[in-house]
This record gives sequence, C-alpha cells and structure tokens, in this order.
Amino acid sequence: MKSDDVKVLQEVQKNAGMAMKAIESLSGKVYDDDLAVQISRQGMQYSHIYNKATDQLIEGKAKSYQTSGLQEMMLKGAIAGNTLLNNSTGHIAEMMIQGSNRGLTDMWKIINHHENAGTASMEIAKELMDFEEKNIEKLKKYL
Repeated sequence: MKSDDVKVLQEVQKNAGMAMKAIESLSGKVYDDDLAVQISRQGMQYSHIYNKATDQLIEGKAKSYQTSGLQEMMLKGAIAGNTLLNNSTGHIAEMMIQGSNRGLTDMWKIINHHENAGTASMEIAKELMDFEEKNIEKLKKYL
C-alpha cells in the first residue's frame, strides 16, 4: 500500500473517530428527540466509514491511526465547556456543524497533499466528505 493511501485512510479514521467521540460526549446533553435520532444515525454512519478505512489499512498491512489520550480529553473538555451554559438544540447543532466543517477542511488538505492515493482510499475519503456535507444540511434546520 502506498504511503499516500495510508495517510488518506488514517485521516478518514481520525475524522470519523473524533466525530464518533464527539457524538458520544454530546448524546447525553441532547433534549430534542429529532436531533438525538439524527446524531445517533450520524454516529452509526461514521462508524461504518471508519470501519471501511480500517479494513483497507488492515488489507494493506498498514498501521491504523491512533488517537492520543490528550486529543480525547481536549475534545471532551471542549464539549463540556461549550455545553455548560448552553445546551440548547440550536447550539448543539451549531457545534456539530462546526465539527463537520473542520472535518471537511482536514480531508481537503490531506487529499490535496496526497494526490497519488489510489481509487479505493479516495472513494472512502469522498464518502466521508459527502456524508459531512449532508450532515451540515440536515443539521441546519435545528439552528
């Protein structure tokens, strides 16, 4: 497996993994049933995409992305701080949209810097990016 493929797939893992952890941290703070269902569905799809990237890395005998404990603590701390005084539906939707935008930006950077990645890894990356864009559109109604 080419190093460009590994980098793209690891970035997919990183983004989907962070999204899953964010959803896990936010799920207990969501009081709007529709938003809760929406976020839960997103979590399942992120997991599906994460697993696709992992399968490709395993197949290519490459190392998976490893999150650091510090990254997870920072994410959970940021979510706790951001929802401490405002856990309204609109605010949570806004936080999710901001996370999706960050994920899209990170994916564009990695794709632009690793243009030699193969079709399979690029398809998984594009699937994640398409999913992020759809999430943003679906979450706008909660603002």
